[in-house]
Amino acid sequence: MANQTYSIKGRVLIVAGSDSGGGAGIQADVKTITMLGSYAATAITAITAQNTLGVSGVHVVPNEMIRDQIVSVITDIGADVIKTGMLVDKKVMICVADALKEHARDVPRVVDPVMVAKGGAPLMQEDAVEVLKERLITRDTLLTPNIPEAEVLIGRKIQSVDDMKAAATALSALGARAVLIKGGHLEGDRLIDILLDEGDFTLWETQRIQTRHTHGTGCTLASGIAAYLAQGHTIREAVDSARAFVLKAIDSAPGFGEGQGPLNHCHPLRRDET
Repeated sequence: MANQTYSIKGRVLIVAGSDSGGGAGIQADVKTITMLGSYAATAITAITAQNTLGVSGVHVVPNEMIRDQIVSVITDIGADVIKTGMLVDKKVMICVADALKEHARDVPRVVDPVMVAKGGAPLMQEDAVEVLKERLITRDTLLTPNIPEAEVLIGRKIQSVDDMKAAATALSALGARAVLIKGGHLEGDRLIDILLDEGDFTLWETQRIQTRHTHGTGCTLASGIAAYLAQGHTIREAVDSARAFVLKAIDSAPGFGEGQGPLNHCHPLRRDET
């Protein structure tokens, strides 16, 4: 008889790229969603060869295969939330947008506009940005850009908290229900994130953890939010809980690699020695 002491709540379909180093992308998404108690299904858009030192290769999955993955999951397992990450180019973006419109029009989305890897390698071509803004962002979307990504989307620099608020307002005008601007790229010892949800701002401010082991923080945060939303939490509750998960994952990072190291996605399993 199956063990009934642990139940899975919420289904998340991840549409994103694969990270061979396991710190970001699909691998980080699956680990995060699983650790938070939800079910993770995937549609892989690209395969990358990368480690903590950078990305050495990208192979884009054919559009028909991307679409088939999405349709296969939605029409059988279903999804309570869809999380998108690395969508490399215009063709991939259109393929994903069309598949979601046809088969998952009313499913809430967490859109993480992955544009550049932690080491600086581009992960989204310029011609895909307009498609992202016009086709993938809907009324049921939470958009989660970091500051460089938000700057690309709005076409101007962000250098302060007030700029972050203005950027969130500008991005919400694209049609998203909510926008979370991640402030990790601002200078200073304090880390500030700002959420705009249907006209109301929420600000989180925490002490910055001084570490090089931050690879995959954006993917992990967006997936954590998606898991909590799939479980029925509000957007604000989901962001708050996902941020707490990420901070613990950074603080307990395993220290792997010579560059931007991965987080510890498995920290809820940790048992302090007595």
